[in-house]
Amino acid sequence: MTKALLETETKKPRKPLSGKAKGLLLILTPVVIFLFSLCIGRYYVPIPDVVKILLSPFVPLEHTWSPTMQTAILVVRLPRLILVALVGASLSISGASFQGILKNPLVSSDILGVAAGAGFGASIGLLFSLNLAWVQVLAFSFAMLAVSLAYGINSLYKRSSTLVLVLCGIIISSLFSSLVALMKYFSDPNTTMASIVFWLLGSFSSATSSSIFYFAPPMILGIIILLLFRWRINVLSLDDKEAKALGVNVKRDQGIVIFFASLITASAVCVSGLITWVGLIVPHIARMIFGPNNKKVLPASVLIGVSYLILIDDLARTLMPNEISIGILTGTIGAPFFGYLLLRRRVGWS
Repeated sequence: MTKALLETETKKPRKPLSGKAKGLLLILTPVVIFLFSLCIGRYYVPIPDVVKILLSPFVPLEHTWSPTMQTAILVVRLPRLILVALVGASLSISGASFQGILKNPLVSSDILGVAAGAGFGASIGLLFSLNLAWVQVLAFSFAMLAVSLAYGINSLYKRSSTLVLVLCGIIISSLFSSLVALMKYFSDPNTTMASIVFWLLGSFSSATSSSIFYFAPPMILGIIILLLFRWRINVLSLDDKEAKALGVNVKRDQGIVIFFASLITASAVCVSGLITWVGLIVPHIARMIFGPNNKKVLPASVLIGVSYLILIDDLARTLMPNEISIGILTGTIGAPFFGYLLLRRRVGWS
């Protein structure tokens, strides 16, 4: 009798985590990963020293760490990881926003030609040997130009729709991709072409505190606006007539979401180059955990995106003696994972 009872107890299904538990786990995970990532690299720093170094500007502490440790943490790793976290959050929430308003779970944050436009702008800067600041400014300018062109062409149609907007984005993306190839054709194969190709593959090796000063504000602003609009994205994912019946100005709200999603994507591309798959797969992971409600999916995408891209950057920094371009790793990991999602039929809204 006792044996039968024990067998029955062991066969009881485990209770799934509650919504609050999932949320707490999602919040703690990027914090733990961030601290762990500060420890690892060419020069290992123990976690107690990392915490002391981070607190030292605010709390008077006895210096038990070396100047090399302090430089590695505060000058090299901390600015880089802050930018990695912001880029991961930006690409993820912009991807989730585009998937919501375009009613298509297979689109990504560069659907309107943002990445291709940024790549063309950066290629111009690298072709003429401009400094990094100008390369980033040109990348940002052409990324926003690509979005404006796609949205402008779409507005010429009397009965414009999300399908027309996506097609316009594909046209603009193809145009700028061809122009990038043209930049490669005119560049010096021994110097400039290598710089263009390396930038297009994506990397945080040039991340500095000045990059945070220039590009963190637009990314943070865009993330906050999209989080505030997450309930409207739920409405925009409905039919246009239903959305209008609920009192939503579809054109205006859709334009606001597209602008800020493109803004943070352009800012992210300026910092790190082209990083693929993040804006496509992270929102799907969030939906697998929380369902289709964008009020939960968007914040979850931000936190998952931070954790995911920091882990990828850790691999890029530590797997090989020379740093691997992060775009290679995101593509290598993202494509098979998305194939797994397709096989599991988990790419829908339910």
